[in-house]
Parts: sequence; structure tokens; C-alpha cells
Amino acid sequence: MSKRSDRARPRTAAAPCPCGSPAGYGGCCGPLHRGEAAAPTAERLMRSRYSAFAVGDAGYLLRTWHPRTRPRSLDLDPGLRWLRLEIIGVGDGTAFHTEGTVSFRAVYRDGGGEGELREDSRFLRHDGAWTYLDGLVQG
Repeated sequence: MSKRSDRARPRTAAAPCPCGSPAGYGGCCGPLHRGEAAAPTAERLMRSRYSAFAVGDAGYLLRTWHPRTRPRSLDLDPGLRWLRLEIIGVGDGTAFHTEGTVSFRAVYRDGGGEGELREDSRFLRHDGAWTYLDGLVQG
């Protein structure tokens, strides 16, 4: 999910949220991206990070990456379009946990057609907030 894009793609509050929630972007991932709310669970953080890839918000992705594994910069590919997200499984990651896992399938389109990314992601709380630690890409 990377390459270069310093600016997020514009997204209106009423637009469908890329994470697949029935709520519009303004009531779902938008407040997390703008720093007005924090993800209460690892799954919610995963969904908001997927949406950040979809709208091109590299700043949010870096802010929600655990400092132990966070890259110095992140280049998003402006030609890549994220089409849909499917959560396959969730392990822990609630308000009562400090660690969690989320397995997902994300479908994208690029110049060569459609493809998919499958990953088992690990999340840790850092300073009280959920952060993305790392992931194991499947297949």
C-alpha cells in the first residue's frame, strides 16, 4: 500500500466511507483522520488506516504507526485505487486489551487491473492509543 502522495484526496463528509461502514466518511473515518477522535479498537484503527490509504492520507498513517516500526516517510501511489475492504478475523484488540490482531483482504485497482492484499496485522497500544505494529502479508 505505498508509493508517493503528499496530499490527501478530497473527501466530503457525506461521501461513503472507504472502510465499508454504512456511515458517511464524515461520521466514520473522517473524525479519526482529522484527529477529532481516536480508534477505540484495533479493528476500528485498521478500518481507518485502510480509509487513509484510500483517500491518500499519509500523515494519518504515520501518526497511527507504532514508533518502534514506523518508517521515516511514506509514499502513496496516486494511481492505485482501493476498492473495498473485508475483515476476515479479529483477535483481541478491544478497550480491555493492549494487543490485537486483524486479518483482512483489501481489493485495489491499478493500471494492470484488479488485485488484492491479504494481511494479518498486529496492533499495540502506545501511550493509550491503538497503533499499527506490523503485518504479515499472505500469499
